[in-house]
Amino acid sequence: MLFRGSRYEGTPLREHTRGDGEPVSYVGLRLIPDRRGATGHVVEQGERLDHIAHAELGDPEQFWRICDANRAVRPEDLLAPGRRLDVPGV
Repeated sequence: MLFRGSRYEGTPLREHTRGDGEPVSYVGLRLIPDRRGATGHVVEQGERLDHIAHAELGDPEQFWRICDANRAVRPEDLLAPGRRLDVPGV
C-alpha cells in the first residue's frame, strides 16, 4: 500500500472498527527520525528543496527527509537564503 521510499514506508498499518462493524484501515503514527549525524547545507537564493535533496541525498523525492531533519511542516519555510539546513545522512 505504501510505496518504497515513501516517508510512511515502515509505518505500521492499523485498523479501526466503526460502530456499524465496518473495518477501516489507516496508517499509524510516524515518528520523526533523530537528527544525529546530519550534515549542513546553506540555502542559496533561488534554490529548491528538491534540488537540494538531489544534490545532498541523490534523490529529489527525498526532500521530505530534509523537512523532517529541520522539523518543518511547510517545506517553503526552509528556503530563506543563508539558512543552514540539517541534512540527514544517506
